[in-house]
Amino acid sequence: ATLNNVVTFLDDVGRAQAKQADAEIAAGKYRGPLHGIPWGAKDIISVKGYPTTWGTASFKSRALDYDASVIEMLRDAGAVLIAKLATGELASGDNWFGGQTKSPWDPAVGSSGSSAGPSSATAAGCVAFGVGTETSGSILSPSARCGLTGLRPTFGRISRYGVMALSWTQDRLGPICRYAEDCAIVMQAIARPDGRDMSVSDLPFNWDAQLDIKKLRVGIIKESFDELTNEDAKRNADQLLDVLKSLGVAAPVPIAVPAF
Repeated sequence: ATLNNVVTFLDDVGRAQAKQADAEIAAGKYRGPLHGIPWGAKDIISVKGYPTTWGTASFKSRALDYDASVIEMLRDAGAVLIAKLATGELASGDNWFGGQTKSPWDPAVGSSGSSAGPSSATAAGCVAFGVGTETSGSILSPSARCGLTGLRPTFGRISRYGVMALSWTQDRLGPICRYAEDCAIVMQAIARPDGRDMSVSDLPFNWDAQLDIKKLRVGIIKESFDELTNEDAKRNADQLLDVLKSLGVAAPVPIAVPAF
């Protein structure tokens, strides 16, 4: 209640999936690193037979009769769904019909962005990871506010079937986790075609934790660093560049923002 990050607890779903995971793992039928791991879905992602409210009182009791593809994929991976997590009303901001979702680092402030619930719940340890969505900053902003690693994938990496649409070409689903490695684990399970969202590419997801970072070219949006006025944000940005330099990354390549 302090963080206001859950719309619907899925206790019966979670217990059933956890019981199944325990039985399968005991029988040696291990599905992989997500098997038995609790997670939460942003409440614009459909779960069959349970409310999918989109954060608005108008749809408070609305239940859809199908699962989103990402729900099916994570179920197949053995992950245990325990909650529908708060989203800003109609996927905008961190205020929904139940109030404002808070950051666990400072409950006096909102957790920002419409993936407010997955970020708040993951940062607080209520779930091991969340799946959020982004059209214009709704994964990245709450992840930053809550001190998490959020991944906004390339268009066509994760199916959007069963998820509220805002912009066909900009909508994304992505993992919100504590570490980059966790994002990679979740991406392995959900970055694949489903035969429903025809924008999804049939390409393998590859991530190498042992890759020599010195071989990477890093681009930065220069204005995003130069025009910071908040002292804490400026300090964090400078620290980021210092860390990259200390790791042996070549000087970041400035990227100009195109004018529209």
